[in-house]
Formats: sequence, structure tokens, C-alpha cells
Amino acid sequence: MNRDVEILAPAGSMECLRAAVAAGADAIYLGGTKFGARAYAQNLSEEDLVQAIEYVHIHGRKIYMTVNTLLKDRELNELYAYLLPYYKAGLDGVIVQDIGAVKFIGEYFPEMPVHASTQMTITNTLGADFLKRYGITRVVPARELSLKEIRDMKKQTGLEMECFVHGALCYCYSGQCLLSSMIGGRSGNRGQCAQPCRLPYQTEGKKPADLMSLKDLCTIDILPELIDAGIDSFKIEGRMKQPEYVYTVVKMYRKYADQYLKLQKEGKGKSSYHVSEADKRELLATYQRRGYCEGYYYQHNGKDMVSLKRPKNGRDGSAEEKPWQDIKVQEKINGILTLSVGNRAKLTVSCGDVTAECIGQEVQAAQKQPLDPARIEKQMRKTGNTEFTFDNLEILVEGNVFLPMQALNELRREGIEELTEQIQMQYRREEAGCGMKTATAGFDSDADGVTETAGKKECCISASVQNKAQLDTAVNSKIRYIYLEEDVEFEREDGVQYFLAMPYIFRENTIKRYEKMYTEIEKKYDGILIRNWESYAWLKQHEYQKEIRSDYNLYIFNRKTKEELRRLGIARGTASVELNDRELARIGIEEQVFIAYGYQPVMISAGCIQKTSASCDGKGGVLSISDRYQKKFAVRRYCRDCYNVMYNSAPLFLADKAEEVHALAPAELRLDFTTESSGQVKEICHAYTLAFEKGCKIEPPMQDYTRGHFKRGVK
Repeated sequence: MNRDVEILAPAGSMECLRAAVAAGADAIYLGGTKFGARAYAQNLSEEDLVQAIEYVHIHGRKIYMTVNTLLKDRELNELYAYLLPYYKAGLDGVIVQDIGAVKFIGEYFPEMPVHASTQMTITNTLGADFLKRYGITRVVPARELSLKEIRDMKKQTGLEMECFVHGALCYCYSGQCLLSSMIGGRSGNRGQCAQPCRLPYQTEGKKPADLMSLKDLCTIDILPELIDAGIDSFKIEGRMKQPEYVYTVVKMYRKYADQYLKLQKEGKGKSSYHVSEADKRELLATYQRRGYCEGYYYQHNGKDMVSLKRPKNGRDGSAEEKPWQDIKVQEKINGILTLSVGNRAKLTVSCGDVTAECIGQEVQAAQKQPLDPARIEKQMRKTGNTEFTFDNLEILVEGNVFLPMQALNELRREGIEELTEQIQMQYRREEAGCGMKTATAGFDSDADGVTETAGKKECCISASVQNKAQLDTAVNSKIRYIYLEEDVEFEREDGVQYFLAMPYIFRENTIKRYEKMYTEIEKKYDGILIRNWESYAWLKQHEYQKEIRSDYNLYIFNRKTKEELRRLGIARGTASVELNDRELARIGIEEQVFIAYGYQPVMISAGCIQKTSASCDGKGGVLSISDRYQKKFAVRRYCRDCYNVMYNSAPLFLADKAEEVHALAPAELRLDFTTESSGQVKEICHAYTLAFEKGCKIEPPMQDYTRGHFKRGVK
């Protein structure tokens, strides 16, 4: 199969962008001043980003802009004005995480291609097909997918696949990490991850090690397999890295992707593909931190993917030579210069299908020595530091002509300027059919903007449980909504509703298992709690009729998302655990679940702590890891579906804040139980019943607890 492959380069600055173009990148992804998942990159100002768009378009490349954070309600006010200048300049696409932002962009910028960020945690065809209905043209799937899963997704959806081929790997499924947010207030969902996963942790009886620090990704040896799988865009991680890194990595992936595509055209196979040792050394030496691996394409996890100890001498290439600065990237153009005595000089220049014409001064008859065509051509070819160089230049002279050299220079300059303008006009768009006022209709812009709530009202208390003992205690404590996982058996009690909490990750093997269970699920449970878009699409595929609720990780950061979940038939969403009380009040959580207690999940990973630190027995269960301050984090192993869930070291406790929580008027308060004993479950249920149903003052029954983001929120 002969096909093109896009080499997609990162750029945290204009210098990186120019390095990427010089190295042969087909497209560049970068962030502006807002809403990007690399808040600490240099990023580009509005003026610079517009110039960048125009620059890459002259060279036939593309720019994709990251809008891949969760947007707070207020920020939707800003999104239209923020995107408009880039949209008009011809931005080639936006990479988006927030489903509300996806909906917003589709409504107000209908010509703008939208790409689903890896932060959306799309793991199979169900999730990709769900996003396709929103006009998504490209998916950046979860990095944890195998090559087979990506191949199937591409084949079955027809969507473009953009996959990481080189650079840093997150230990957590992107978009499912709250570790930095919960322990330090810097949210990965807002582009401010402090990377606490790179620090040492220890399991019981073991020495501290960097248990969650993955090696960097390098797929240069398996590029043929990636191309054959149908991947459209080879994405290089590194918006925080130096231009030298960008140049070297792009250069190597450009070279070897082209090499294999050429072999294909020649009818040769993968056996003829070879990466030289010299090139591999240069590639790997440009950034040495943790060593390299081939990622998840051919393995699900493993100790060999993890860098257990930080190397003493890392390097990022910042002190190396800068060869890319000496590369002059100029597009070849053709020209015809017509000089005829008594007529004005005319220059026609073309680049590809674009042609521009420019008229200069009147051509004089030579009084002494006429202009020599060879001299004219030499002068006209002096394109200097412009983005063009003449390939073919035809000089048509009639008569003994004379024209000052300055006039020829002006004609050349005006011709190139006009050609530049004509090229850029191909990409530019008119304003997107609505003004700022229309685009922000329904989004309050006053200073506080707090949604009116119904005030203090009764709300029910629910519980999420992970074992039979917790379930029985919760039911005996008069909890009437119970969320439980599939392996927790129950006997029905009058007045109790049981909701199946579906897996955090719903990949192909899990789907096959659930297909066999569907009839039982439909009969057994009163409703379902979903934690990903794949689960939603699977239920709709089966025409599931009972109540569907969504968990916190289908993030509701703004009213646009809230409205969209309601439109999709999700009866009750769960309020975001990263918004503070005022932000929640602004959105309005009267119809939502509010998590008021529990060890909150801070990381969902394909990596297995047990397998890394010892060996995996496949039996599941809970283990504990400690950080450098000896804080303990419980890690539950879901061996059947092969992922880990890591929980915060301290539980969220808000029973003593009942009055403030009541002011938000949530429909339901949820108590999340993970490792608690029956006695602890009983104590917590009793405390919340007293606080929220009887109005009693409560003191926290534990010494170590957290308020989460109830007051602080995230930036």
C-alpha cells in the first residue's frame, strides 16, 4: 500500500517551529497563550502564532493548535475571541479534550477541523465512532493501545489516526491523572502537571525506586509496522524541549518514513528497511533522560518499560551545535519577466498552482548600452532571505531596453509579496458566521456569575463500594443508592437501587467479556455508572433503556458540557472534583452527584506496580506504595482488565462542611469507599447522615484528611 505519512513536530517557540520546518516536518502542533496542556512552554503570542500560520502555509505545511485542557465556564466566554484570529488566518486544526469545547467549536467554527486529544482517553472504535458524530476528523488515541487496536480503529472508523512515535510517555492514561492536582494543586487537565510520578516510591519491604517513571518512546525501528497499520500522523512529543531536539528527531523520522515509503513503491518489503547505527546514536543522544522503549505497540506493560533509577548524567541537546539555523528553507518558484520598450515591465511568478502578476515602471529605450538578459536574470534571482528561490526564470526582451536596477529590485520584491499574499489567501477564512455576542450567549459575563441555586434542600446520600462487607454495611446504614463493581454480589433490599460501576478503561478484551454479561446486566441492575465514552457508546449500541449516570472523569467543567451530557440522555452526571465551590455554583450542580467523601482515584494506568516491583499473580487486589514523605497510596489491581487505580493518600472529608455543600444543592451526595473496613464504613455513613440529614455538627473522625479542591480549585 503506497501512502503518505505526516511527520508532526512539537513547537514550544518560533525557534522550534523553524527548526521543525527545516528538518522536513509536514505539520507542527503548538499552543497559544491559553488552554494548552503545556502551560509552562514558551508558547506563542497571538501575533507570533498568526505569523507562524502564514509562514508554514508558504512552505506547504500545517499548524495544529492545542486547546487540550478542560475549560472552565468563564473561559468559554473567551474561546470565540481567542480562536477567531487563528481561524481567519487559516489554522489547520485544533486539538481538543473538553467535550463542551468540541461542541462549541463545531457550532461557531464549522470549517475548523477538530482533533480529539489523547487527553480524551479514546481506546477503541466505540469511542472514536462516538466522537465522529461531533465532526471529529482525527483521533489521537490513548498511548497505551496496541498496534492491532489502532489498526482496527482506523479500518472501522475511517478517521485519521495520530499516534505518538517518539518522546516522553506518561505513566497514567492521559486525561485520567489527578495525582499532581490532588497533592500539589497543579492539574494535568489544565496543563500544569508537576510530574510527581517521576519521583521515587516504594512498596512494602522494598527500597525506594522510580516505580512510575517510564522510559521515553522511540519507534524508529518499527516505523514500517506503524505505517502498515494505517497511522496517518507520526507525532513527536516535546513542546517543552529545545529546537535542537526538534530538528534532530524530525529529521530522522522524516528520513526513515520516506525510506520505507520508497521501498514500498519499489515493491520491496520491511526486510529491506534498515536504520543505521550512526543515525540511531544521533537520535537517542539528542535527549537522554531515562532510556528508551518502543512503548505499548507490542506490549501492554512491563518492568523493562520503566526507568527505576534516574541517570546521573542526562542531557537535552541544549548546548549542542545548531545546524538547522544554517538551513535556508525556500520554495521553488517560476517566473516570467517581460520587458518591452514603451511598455511597463511585467513579472509573473508562480508557486505550484498559485500565480501572481506585478506591473513595474515603464521600460525605456537604451541610450547607450542596453540591459543584457543574463545580467537581468542574475539581478532578479537575488531573492535573499525571502521564502522563495527561482527555479525557472524566463526573461523576454523586446528591443534595446533599459530599466534601473532599483526598479527591477522593486518589481521582484512586489512580485514575491503578491505571491505570498495569494498563497496565504488560499487558507484564510471569513469570520465564522457569528459575532462574539452570539457565541457567548447563555454564558454570564458579570463579575461573579454565580448561578442561582434552590438553596438548602434535602439530597440523598449514596455510596460506592468495592466489596460485599462495605455493601452490607452501607445498606444497613440506610444508604439507598449503591454503586458497585461487577464482582460484588448482592441480594436485593427493598428501597435500595443498585448501579453497576463499569470499568475505568473499556478496551476490546473487556468489551468481549461484557458482551457475554449484557443480558444479566440489564436484568440485575437498576442503572449504570459510566467512566468513559466507550461504555456510553456500548450501552447505546445495545439500546440500553435504564438510567445512565456518569462519573467524575467525564469531566463537567462548564455548562456546555453539562448540557451536552443531558442531551445525550445521561440522567445524572458527577460534579468535577477539580472545581471549587464557587465554580460549581456557577455551573449549577442541582442535577448532579457530588462526591463528599473518599480516597479519590488519582491515577489510572496500564502499568502494573505489582509487576514492576515483583511479579504479577493475576489475582487482583490492593497493595500500598509510599512516597518520600511516607504517605501511603493504595493501588488496586484490576487484573481481569489489566489496569491499576491509585488512590489519594488521604480521604476527602466534607461532613463538617455540610452547610456549604448544601448551598450548592446537589441532587446526591456520594461516599466513595475503597479500602475501608465495615466499621469505618458504618462510622462515615453515620457521620454524613447526622450532618446532612439531621443538621448536626460533625468533627472529622480521622487525623489525616483532605478538602480536595472544594475551596482551592485549580488554576
